[in-house]
Amino acid sequence: MDVGSVRVGVALSDPGGVLATPLVTLDHDAGAGTDLDRLVALVDEHEVVEVVVGLPRTLAGRDGPAAQTARDYAAALTQRLGGRAVPVVLSDERLTTVAATRALSDRGVKGRKQRRVIDQAAAVGILQGYLDARRARDAAPGPAGDL
Repeated sequence: MDVGSVRVGVALSDPGGVLATPLVTLDHDAGAGTDLDRLVALVDEHEVVEVVVGLPRTLAGRDGPAAQTARDYAAALTQRLGGRAVPVVLSDERLTTVAATRALSDRGVKGRKQRRVIDQAAAVGILQGYLDARRARDAAPGPAGDL
């Protein structure tokens, strides 16, 4: 997911963990937490096995205020998930919103329409990057002597 100050973009992968697709954009309701309640419902509805939250680090690799917001959001979601065995992990999301904005503009989606889907597109970029990195890591040969 892409956590913003106004909206939270949510993407979902296929059961095999190969392809990320947009799911929904929620209003970020920091006070009441209705977005967190909706996310818990989506985790249950889609039988999610892991939640990936984008971590917006600076280009220098440092955490700024937005990264702290993402960390706090991930912690709050973990708490809301309660006893469910669904880990919430953070994944570097540098430039995903920029890439999503550019891709939507290239497709002719601009202005108000773009604002409605940019968070979902960024969430797709975050999740797809995470899935690709995990697949590459899993395919890498282990230490000598491993089969």
